[in-house]
Amino acid sequence: MAETTSKEHEQNPKIKEAREHFHTARKSMRKSIEFMLPEGYVENRREARKEFLLGLRSMLDFAIEKAEKKSKES
Repeated sequence: MAETTSKEHEQNPKIKEAREHFHTARKSMRKSIEFMLPEGYVENRREARKEFLLGLRSMLDFAIEKAEKKSKES
């Protein structure tokens, strides 16, 4: 089914045009929202997201190490 959708996108230039409009609209909306937020908010949000993902990475690394240790014991 995904293959059919991909072929439809190649055959129909209107889909490409629509995607470009959506992309431009998203960029404009993002700029307008950032304008309403306090200065530094976006940078703080990015840093918080990075720290959250680093925490997840640490938990996953621990789980992987634990699984590897158990498989070596077996």
